[in-house]
Amino acid sequence: MAYTGNVATGGAPDVRELDALTITKVSVGPMENNAYLLRCRATGDQLLIDAANEAPRLLELVGDGGLATVVTTHRHMDHWVALEEVVAKTGARSVVHAADAEGLPIDSETLTDGDTIRLGDCALEVIHIVGHTPGSVALLYRDPAGFPHLFTGDSLFPGGVGNTEKDPERFASLIDDVEHKLFDRLPDDTWFYPGHGKDSTLGAERPAVPEWRARGW
Repeated sequence: MAYTGNVATGGAPDVRELDALTITKVSVGPMENNAYLLRCRATGDQLLIDAANEAPRLLELVGDGGLATVVTTHRHMDHWVALEEVVAKTGARSVVHAADAEGLPIDSETLTDGDTIRLGDCALEVIHIVGHTPGSVALLYRDPAGFPHLFTGDSLFPGGVGNTEKDPERFASLIDDVEHKLFDRLPDDTWFYPGHGKDSTLGAERPAVPEWRARGW
């Protein structure tokens, strides 16, 4: 079946097979967080984006292939409840942006804007998006055989940017970073994978960006 990105907590994961990378999306409770397991098809190396919750389920997803890295997109607790257990049982390294490192339950390597995270023969670009938290990141995979794939955490969703708790400075920072670092740089066919809910493309959301900015959330 074709990948849709529509998953439900307690339901089956959805799998997308690219030429060089396999993306598995799963929803975990209780806050319907998305976690993404990426596997390099050439080497079998695996990386998890957001060990959000339900550690046994995430470990089952990882299977016997081992886990090289866990990337936490930002410091909010619902995105790292399973982090400590997953790292302890797999030996994976934990990485997070330096500005959000203090919010995590374990010591982690730190990232900065523009860093590259290697996953076997594949690479993810770190894009620092300030506003939802000081150290939120998006991860960009530029598929040599297709369109870009962007993992946005809680910075960008279908229908708007992430929550900034009605703080005008945080919102201005977030909408600026999302517009200039994502929409201005990447093409319409860029598929993005958020921290909760359904996926979308930048092209589907682009016409609404001025409306998001005008409404202030």
